[in-house]
Amino acid sequence: MSSRSTNPGGASRVRRRALLGTAVLMVLVALAGLAAYLTRDGRTSSKAPAPQASSASPSSTSSASASSRPHGSLGDLPVPPSTHDPIAFGKAAAVALWSYDTRAYSQRELLAALRGWLTSEKKYADTASVDALVPSRALWKELAANGQFATAKVNEAHFPDSFTQALQADPGAITTAYVYAVTVSGKQSIAWKGSSHGGAENRVTTLAVQCRPSQPCALAGVLSAVAP
Repeated sequence: MSSRSTNPGGASRVRRRALLGTAVLMVLVALAGLAAYLTRDGRTSSKAPAPQASSASPSSTSSASASSRPHGSLGDLPVPPSTHDPIAFGKAAAVALWSYDTRAYSQRELLAALRGWLTSEKKYADTASVDALVPSRALWKELAANGQFATAKVNEAHFPDSFTQALQADPGAITTAYVYAVTVSGKQSIAWKGSSHGGAENRVTTLAVQCRPSQPCALAGVLSAVAP
């Protein structure tokens, strides 16, 4: 994470982070004040996509792509799927964020690819929260020396309870930003040259996914805390 900045660019990043946090916390915490803030410019007549039931199946091709490669094969840079389903997009995004391959591309190339998943609406795009999940340039160099790579598999994804409760209480509130909270759980496996098994650990994260009715879903950011 970058240090705090007093220059205009730093202030701009802080404002974007605050806007994203407000948009997501509105549906996570369901505070009347935050809901009023997000809807202060009026609500559109567009109908928000209805929250879907929790999905426990990792069979989606977009979410399973990084975990279906043979052990030791070179990975590709992650490409966002074209979908209007926040759950499906959240699964794919989690796999992309938990995966890397120092043998196949550079740290800078991975950063650029992941930023391509972000919404083009800059006031809702928390680039810093995505960049923070990529190994630093110095660490990447060390990992590359060992040919280290990570793959990921999603086990389950769902809308947090607080999110669905907030939407039920005020369905129109989401129509300003169309930002959905999606909590994804899975496993990250890490290996390196000369290793036969490597290591693995369980992962869980809550993503902010923007799915406007008129365009495919995009990533808004990664929440600092997991919403169950």
